[in-house]
Amino acid sequence: MTKKYGLHGKLTATDGNKDALASILVKASKLVFTMKGCHVYFISEDKNDPAAVWVTEVWDSKEDHDNSLQVPGVRELITQAMPLLAEKPQKAQELDILGGALR
Repeated sequence: MTKKYGLHGKLTATDGNKDALASILVKASKLVFTMKGCHVYFISEDKNDPAAVWVTEVWDSKEDHDNSLQVPGVRELITQAMPLLAEKPQKAQELDILGGALR
């Protein structure tokens, strides 16, 4: 398997806004997943933190990920999500994926 680029990051919503934040992120995932190089883009709840939403991504390259921010509609969704955040998003872990089960 060729090495892939991955990100795993946590976003914390303001009180009562986790579901709205997650919904926006799921919409964004549907747009971004159509991009060249995207293998995985999923949104998860955190069972230990009721305000937290995690985003996990796997790409062919960092360049492909960076280009995904230019998908029409993505910037608008980011703008909608920002007021729902309790804090700045935690810097995502950048991962060099060495192998495993991946389509």
